[in-house]
Amino acid sequence: MLVVLAKLSKPEVLGQFALGLAITAPVIMFTNLQLRAVQATDTNNRYQFSDYLALRLTTTVLALLVIAGVVFFAGYRGQAALVILIVGLAKAFEAISDVLYGLLQRYERMDRIAKSMMLKGPLSLVALGVGVYLTGSIIWGTLGLAFVWALILLGYDLRSGAWILASPQTLPKLKPSGEAGRFSKVRPHWSMGTLGGLAWLSLPLGFVTMLISLHPNIPRYFIEGYLGQRELGIFAAMAYIVVAGSMLVNALGQSASPRLADYYAKGMNEAFSMLLLKLVSVGLLLGVVGVLIALVAGSELLTLLYGPEYARYLGTFVWLMVAAGITYTASLLGYGITAARYFRVQIPLFIGVAAVAAIASITLIPYSGLSGAALATVASAAVMLVGTAMIITYAVWINAERKAS
Repeated sequence: MLVVLAKLSKPEVLGQFALGLAITAPVIMFTNLQLRAVQATDTNNRYQFSDYLALRLTTTVLALLVIAGVVFFAGYRGQAALVILIVGLAKAFEAISDVLYGLLQRYERMDRIAKSMMLKGPLSLVALGVGVYLTGSIIWGTLGLAFVWALILLGYDLRSGAWILASPQTLPKLKPSGEAGRFSKVRPHWSMGTLGGLAWLSLPLGFVTMLISLHPNIPRYFIEGYLGQRELGIFAAMAYIVVAGSMLVNALGQSASPRLADYYAKGMNEAFSMLLLKLVSVGLLLGVVGVLIALVAGSELLTLLYGPEYARYLGTFVWLMVAAGITYTASLLGYGITAARYFRVQIPLFIGVAAVAAIASITLIPYSGLSGAALATVASAAVMLVGTAMIITYAVWINAERKAS
């Protein structure tokens, strides 16, 4: 989508779209409370899907109100404000799809998730591209994006949720709660006590995912403040190449999460560690390949995707790929931490990661421009890798001690 925007519009317009993503993502990630991961690793079936859905609907409405408040109090006006609000609306539809993905992931039906994403990707690209091409306005492009995400939610994801709730493989695993007659439909269950307990359990992960989303976005806030929307658009275009690798990393981590959680809960430390090691190896390999591509053909790649204007920032791109490799590895370790149900300990870690990103951005961006922003991303990613490695080592050791006793 960023490639299309780069071809059809100026870097300033791409910067507005990137700003919308940068502002809405931390808010949505926090209010999501990482319910997908909590649901997928709920090996004891402590909560029903209807509880997860009710909490997600509640927090999504809250997220939209917060995003509107940020736009108003931060002083955004005109086209920039509309883009941020529309991106927030699209993210709200995506958030509801995400909790349905968690249900499917819990029962390892990743094929249904894959089909949803395979529909969403091309349709989103077409909607955004056609909207911008026909009208020359990013506003109509983002409206098309929101429409497609709503269409996928209503036309496919809700049907997948209803199908898995009614399937024979699901029914025996759910706690008897008098809801058997309602499994043919996806519906929330509004119980303040239950929702409060689930929210309290998931709140640490909400903070963690907000901080995870915030730390790569922090340099973008400072770029917009120090250098302007044009430079933000150029930086965002290069940074989002990293998303290609992140999609594979997240797919691997989410696919493995239920099994990792099962291994850890049963005290199968060797199986847990071996599976996690395989995942981390993939992350390292992706990082190394990405850096090599940037060094050997980075200029040609940037020119092909975005244009010669972007290829002038090759040094920045190389450092971003270094940060990507570190982040891939740390993210996969993070899936192991979540599978082990170590939620609260991640909060101080990612507060530290965000603080490093902010300090490095303030120090480097005014003097080194976009290269300074890339270096700030590398510094925060390195702190994340060290911290996640320490936590997962402790979690495995504690599990071994528990099994021995």
